[in-house]
Amino acid sequence: MRLKDKVAIITGGASGFGEGIVRRFAQEGARVAIADLNGEAAQKLAKDIDGIAVRTDVSNGDDVKSLVKAVTDKWGGIDLLVNNAGIGHKPQPLDTLAEDAFDRILAVNAKSVYFTAREIVPLMKARKHGAIVNVASTGGVSPRPNLTWYNASKGWMITATRAMAVELAPFGIRVNAINPVAGETPLLSTFMGEDTPEIRAKFLASIPIGRFSTPEDIAATACFLCSDEASMITGVALEVDGGRCI
Repeated sequence: MRLKDKVAIITGGASGFGEGIVRRFAQEGARVAIADLNGEAAQKLAKDIDGIAVRTDVSNGDDVKSLVKAVTDKWGGIDLLVNNAGIGHKPQPLDTLAEDAFDRILAVNAKSVYFTAREIVPLMKARKHGAIVNVASTGGVSPRPNLTWYNASKGWMITATRAMAVELAPFGIRVNAINPVAGETPLLSTFMGEDTPEIRAKFLASIPIGRFSTPEDIAATACFLCSDEASMITGVALEVDGGRCI
């Protein structure tokens, strides 16, 4: 019960890493709000964990504002935020990605962090505490070729994490990032281009531990970083990657 009675928002919480984080936070005693574009899946998960679901496009400022209002109306405040929502693109030369795809990647992976900060940081400042975790990627520090614009968006998130940590520390707010290696989530096939045994073997060969990350791996890390056990940790971008970035 490391997060007992804490109010948490998890974006992209209806599937993949997000679902793992939602379930772990609920197990640890948090009251969890699931923000996801897939409202039906979010509602189903919310029933499982006795939380709430708010259909949210994190790249839309009005949606994020409505999300925060729904959570504060329900529970009075927000203690924890996990910016997990993200999208990728299929592997391709950097000069071939369509402009609308580029704009969508930056809006979901980067601008969403601005929108959630704009709405939630003032609430945390007023209460003199809070923890924010941004789910970035090993691609932000050790890029794979042909995923340039996805990698760049996650590099942005890592820099934003460090800058936020420095600025918000005097207000009692900690900000950290997690850099997962490719995981068994709906995004995996996007990164690989196609899911074949040969391509899987190529990806796994770059991970010394020899397996993909799991939602449980990322959830355990997010739980630690949001708990009081990590009260001296801020501005970290923690690789959860089985050694890929070594």
